[in-house]
Amino acid sequence: MSPVRKAPAPTEDSLSDDLRRLEEIVRSLEAEDGDIDKALALFEEGVARLRAARERLSGAEARVQKVLEEADGTLRVEEIDG
Repeated sequence: MSPVRKAPAPTEDSLSDDLRRLEEIVRSLEAEDGDIDKALALFEEGVARLRAARERLSGAEARVQKVLEEADGTLRVEEIDG
């Protein structure tokens, strides 16, 4: 009898994957489709992906601030926008 294989764990999409999918969703919603159920499902997916992207960006900001922490414990916060 062969060993039982476990299904691979689902992988989290990257920020660029979320943004790319959000663009696709916006294009689909802007199209004159007329299917309200499909539009609602796309909208719900878009909201979920937007929340995930915001959380990912907040986590990245926290990591950058941690890296900028000085040896004496003070925090040097700099704008990341460029």
